[in-house]
Amino acid sequence: MSPYTGRLPNGLRLLVEPLPDHGRGLASVAMTVAVGGDDDPAGQHGMAHLVEHLMFPRAGEDDARDSHVARVEGAGGVCNAETHRDHTVFHTTVPAGMLPDVLEWEARRLLTFAPTEAVLRTEADVIAEEIRGASACGRVWDTALETLHPGSRDSFGTPEDLAAVTAADATAFFRRHYRAGAMVLSVAGDVDAERVAASADVLFGGLPAGGAPTAGSRRADSGSDPGLGPGIGSGRMPGPVPARVTAPAVLRTVPLPSPVSGVALGYPLPDPVSERNAYLAQVVLAEGLGRSLLPRLTRRDSRLTSARITCGYHGQWLGSAAPDLALVLLGRTPRGTVAEAVDAWLEVLREAAERPASADEHRRAVNALLLACHRNADSLAARAITHARTALLFRGSGGLAALPGDLARVTPDEVSAAARALLSGPCSVTELGGETRC
Repeated sequence: MSPYTGRLPNGLRLLVEPLPDHGRGLASVAMTVAVGGDDDPAGQHGMAHLVEHLMFPRAGEDDARDSHVARVEGAGGVCNAETHRDHTVFHTTVPAGMLPDVLEWEARRLLTFAPTEAVLRTEADVIAEEIRGASACGRVWDTALETLHPGSRDSFGTPEDLAAVTAADATAFFRRHYRAGAMVLSVAGDVDAERVAASADVLFGGLPAGGAPTAGSRRADSGSDPGLGPGIGSGRMPGPVPARVTAPAVLRTVPLPSPVSGVALGYPLPDPVSERNAYLAQVVLAEGLGRSLLPRLTRRDSRLTSARITCGYHGQWLGSAAPDLALVLLGRTPRGTVAEAVDAWLEVLREAAERPASADEHRRAVNALLLACHRNADSLAARAITHARTALLFRGSGGLAALPGDLARVTPDEVSAAARALLSGPCSVTELGGETRC
């Protein structure tokens, strides 16, 4: 059964998926907002991340007992949030009987957002520690994105910028972006759609109308970036395998300190809305390579210690709108060079481009992705988040119900075409240095 969908007069979109059997007495709420690191004002990198933290302020002992986290955990539930490049999501799971309270608490913190300078400084310090503690490998995707799409920024921020932000700055940012038209409220579990809709109308009707364009519409509808090359965001399938490639079409080589030696290659992916099939073909390609050709590569080349490829931020394909990336990570021994690692990867990619996977190989890759989709669907929180992301970032295209069929329609020839697109398109190369470079 498709989720109930509606829109409040102020523009807030509502999605409710009643799952009385699947939910087993639980309910998950996801409030997703079309604002992320890409929206940070100049000189205030990390503002979206900071506002996310300010929705869970660490306060004094008396205030902490009445904080959002304390209320949720006191009800036996859990809550968390994530700031991405193009959106921020707040998600909570509680016993279904507590859903009316959770909706009230969610509305309250949106309607009463007013951080003090003391709380802001505490949260800015917490984020600064998160930034300093992030491993180099955790920043590789952000480095590749900035290389391929200049001007893009990670969602972490910088301690220097955050140190200068004031409570008034954070409040102004919140009032600009946290508006009903830029939000989706998604609920999944053992719930009644009509009751949720009635409660939402009362509780969230006071949110200011309007809102910034959704993250997925910030770029041209074509989803293409000029100059990225054929087959990548162009709507065209690539032609034959190009002549022998000795090096990728590198836009920029970036060194990045790391406790391990290696190299990361970033590739822009097709737009997940306007070129959904080509995007999913890249996802199937990554799964197939990871199950066959890449393990064989590390076995036959002693200079490589590891090899893997993922699509999406930390492997979350369909987790953000365009631009999205495929990321190849190759570990190398001290006697192996960056050029040798890149050449070894290109040979693997050429093999995938020239020889479509067998029916059995292709089926195994698709089945593994389908299994991951089903496992994800077992989580109420993941369902609520996915419904909201689909509505907010992907203009409602596809969704949980359509994804298995979309994946099953990808053919081995389309996967080979995806490999050719990587061979003929641009990439970034990030050299990961050894311990002496940290």
